[in-house]
Amino acid sequence: MSNPDSFIEEVTEEVRRDRLFALIRRYGWIAVLLVLLLVGGAAYNEWRKSRETAEARALGDALYTALDKGDAEARIAALDAVEAPGRAAALKALLTAAEETAAGERAAAAERLAALSVNTEVPELYRQLAAIKEVSLRGDAQPAETRRYVLEPLAAPGQPFRLLAMEQLALIDVETGEREQAIARLNEILQASELSAGLRQRATQLMVALGGTPDGA
Repeated sequence: MSNPDSFIEEVTEEVRRDRLFALIRRYGWIAVLLVLLLVGGAAYNEWRKSRETAEARALGDALYTALDKGDAEARIAALDAVEAPGRAAALKALLTAAEETAAGERAAAAERLAALSVNTEVPELYRQLAAIKEVSLRGDAQPAETRRYVLEPLAAPGQPFRLLAMEQLALIDVETGEREQAIARLNEILQASELSAGLRQRATQLMVALGGTPDGA
């Protein structure tokens, strides 16, 4: 390579370096800011996860302590005193309603579940479960058509508690004298792939009591 070519390359390289340094001086703060944002974001994310874990552990301890009380009344009072924000409020309400039911306070449990079923701050899953449990607790103290109105949307295909809602609808059918419809519902429950052992036993016993025979038996 000739000396003139070498000289031109050296000059070109110097110009490139000067341009690079000029760009760094002008825009280097942006790169520093991005690094700080990335590091700060990662640190905040770790802090947030740690705080959420600590809060969840504290809530779990509080619920466990409340449920460890000696009698139902004490457990209900202790559960009511636990602060449970967000979706944790749904768990607290379900646990408290279960204790109220065990203590014979069915009306209070039903009211608590009714409030949970319309609480839009908790996930739909919990609201549906609360609605089914409320209907079950109220029984024939509530008009059959009112209970059907609540349960029928929850018994639609794809709903998470479809089979439990269908079980309650079958019980309403029995109550209103619609024996064949009750048997048909029970057979549909027994055909479901997601059927639990407990629900299978209850559905089979009810069908036998109605004089029906499970399909395929």
